[in-house]
Amino acid sequence: MPLNLAAFIGVVLFAIVGAEDPYRRWNWNVTYGFIYPLGIRQQGILINGQFPGPDIYSVTNDNLIINVFNSLDEPFLISWNGIQNRRNSFEDGVYGTTCPIPPGRNFTYILQVKDQIGSFYYYPSLAFHKAAGGFGGIRILSRPLIPVPFPDPADDYTVLIGDWYTSNHTDLKALLDRGKKLHFPDGILINGRGPNGTSFTVDQGKTYRLRVSNVGLQNSLNFRVQGHKLKLVEVEGTHTLQISYSSFDIHVGQSYSFLLTADQPAQNYLIVVSSRFTTPILTTTGVLRYNNGGGSFSNLPTGGPTIQVDWSLNQARSIRTNLTASGPRPNPQGSYHYGMINTTRTIRLANSAGLINGKQRYAVNSVSFVAADTPLKLADYFQIGGVFRVGSISDAPTGGGMYLDTSVMNADYRAFIEIVFENPENIMQSWHLNGYQFWVVGMDGGQWTQASRNEYNLRDAVARSTIQVYPKSWTAIYIALDNVGMWNLRTEFWARQYLGQQFYLRVYTKSTSIRDEYPIPKNALLCGRASGRHTRPL
Repeated sequence: MPLNLAAFIGVVLFAIVGAEDPYRRWNWNVTYGFIYPLGIRQQGILINGQFPGPDIYSVTNDNLIINVFNSLDEPFLISWNGIQNRRNSFEDGVYGTTCPIPPGRNFTYILQVKDQIGSFYYYPSLAFHKAAGGFGGIRILSRPLIPVPFPDPADDYTVLIGDWYTSNHTDLKALLDRGKKLHFPDGILINGRGPNGTSFTVDQGKTYRLRVSNVGLQNSLNFRVQGHKLKLVEVEGTHTLQISYSSFDIHVGQSYSFLLTADQPAQNYLIVVSSRFTTPILTTTGVLRYNNGGGSFSNLPTGGPTIQVDWSLNQARSIRTNLTASGPRPNPQGSYHYGMINTTRTIRLANSAGLINGKQRYAVNSVSFVAADTPLKLADYFQIGGVFRVGSISDAPTGGGMYLDTSVMNADYRAFIEIVFENPENIMQSWHLNGYQFWVVGMDGGQWTQASRNEYNLRDAVARSTIQVYPKSWTAIYIALDNVGMWNLRTEFWARQYLGQQFYLRVYTKSTSIRDEYPIPKNALLCGRASGRHTRPL
């Protein structure tokens, strides 16, 4: 081979091997501070002095390096709602996978938003901290050469909505620890502020992207903008068919992107957020301000959704994947045709509520989760016995009484499975699976049966990571288990999650190849029975 050709090939190979996705770095200081979201002074959790915390801006495949310093007086963890942490559940930021950051210490999260786009958020996962703040938006943009199925908006806004309590989060936690229920929330916030405390400015004739996430504790919320249509374009990383809505239900833990065109007379308009399926109905407002507009807006607009479930259920069924759009999406067995792949297992999950030892608890398939003394992922990695028992939760509702256990369900790597969420209670439910997207193939009222599969959408169901289940109803999903690790499956109703309505799905393979799962990070915090063990570098 001629020397110059060999040199050329060497340079090319070096460039290929040495090429790396971009790195983005943040330093966060988590502190307490006084906040007044509903006009009452209370202690909040701030990140770099901000409530809510700063947005994370990134691009598909970026490496995110987030150094979190805990200046609170108690342990702290941040988790990443919808970020899939490919092959790396050690960085998931929930107690089943990650040791808490002790007071006065730091931990550096190393994440890669591998093959993801869309709208997500982060939140604190321990000790009912979510009721005090510590949350913020995450946006992952497509790479410049990957077409997006709509023109670039004039601006891109994060909108964090959620119910809120004026009580200190420690008081709420103490109430739950005594086995009591929480009272009804005190209000609703938009970007950490109460009525008319948040505003967005627009120019007439231009189109804007609103990334709306329900970061609250328990209530489904309806979102609408007076006199304007909301065109849905993305759901938790999936481009959708572009359908316009006058208002939209956003359930706890969910994220959506809408395009809003400022096509009305130049004046101020109300942004309205109201609770769904509650008595009384909580409502708050923000302001959409037109440049060169001015003037006051009219009274609170009427015409929001009624309390009936059917309206919301039909809206949810209308959300479909845009199959012509470019962008990352789940890819089981090398095919996007999820409806043509046979499932190998059906898991049915039913929520329940009741008393255990005289205290309020919540359960999945009769098991009310209790945290172990060591993160489950660390116990699995170091093969520490006695921390948890695989198979401690059944594949189907037992019909028996509730009991306490550290519930872990085993699942095979690369299996393609069906999960049916069954809600026998007269409440709304919302479920999230860390580390994954799944296809929402069906939902309906009544009891799920095998005949319900005849109504599944096996062509263009939306892929997402958080799904609602209506009262006395069911929701079915398909999921490709292509991400090895220990993954938290939980209700997004935070008091229920705190009191046991969660478990861990252990997606397992005997392989030790880094193609399947990264080894424990060399900076991992070790605690419980894993203290004193040695990590190895990535």
